[in-house]
Order: sequence, then structure tokens, then C-alpha cells
Amino acid sequence: MDKAAYRIEVDAPAQACYDWWRPLTRLPEIFSDVESVEAITGDGTRTRWKVAGPVGSTVEWEARITEDSAPHRLAWTTVAEADPDVTNAGVVRFEDLGDSRTGLEVELEYALPGGKLGEAVANLLANPQHKVERACTEFKRIIETR
Repeated sequence: MDKAAYRIEVDAPAQACYDWWRPLTRLPEIFSDVESVEAITGDGTRTRWKVAGPVGSTVEWEARITEDSAPHRLAWTTVAEADPDVTNAGVVRFEDLGDSRTGLEVELEYALPGGKLGEAVANLLANPQHKVERACTEFKRIIETR
């Protein structure tokens, strides 16, 4: 699997950062390609993702939270039995730096499928490092202006 990761410090407590990320449904606010993330279980541990692909297409998959250690770590991965063609995972770490500051680290892993879907996902994941960095910068802007 390929990986993109980025770390940034934000002026907000770790709990506030975790609380913003935990539902995962706010990710379209910071990832421009993510059209929607909807909870499909009452506790929000399973979600349906819809992401913009090339030429107006969309790619969809289900994901489940695999680790929920408030306010330190949140991780998720695709549900293979629901969407065997899309494989990705993410983890966000929240390090309490004191004085209401948090070290935020976002890491995404992904594997490209073959065929037309693979072409769509490859386009979607073009320059994933830049997309993760941009998302972290946007999160910093959002959380610090609340």
C-alpha cells in the first residue's frame, strides 16, 4: 500500500480536535475531493464515503472505525466485503502539547485497484501528499477560528 502523511501543530486542545474528527462526516470540509461521508450505523463506526473522480464520476466505499482512543487516536479502514475494489485506511493522532496546543498527524494508506476503477482512483489520488497537507492546513484554519 502507498502512504501519505503529514504533521501539524494547532492551537486547540486535543479533545476539541478529536471531537471534530470523530464523526468523520466533516471530512468534506477539509478534503476537497470528498463529496460526503455519511454514518450508516447509529454509533457512527461505519460510514459510506462518496469521492469525486475524473470527468464527473464518483467513487464510493464503506469504511469502519478500527480504533477509537479518545482523545489520542482515531483510525478507519475500508470494509472489504462491502467494497472489495477499494482499499484504503486512515489514522489521525492527537498529541497533547500543553497550553491548549495539539500535534496532529494524519496518515492515509491506499492500494490502487486495476481496470477503469483503478484509473479513476489513481486520478482521485493524484498527489496524495499534497492533498493531506492541504487538508491539515484547512483543519488548522477551521479549528483555530472556532
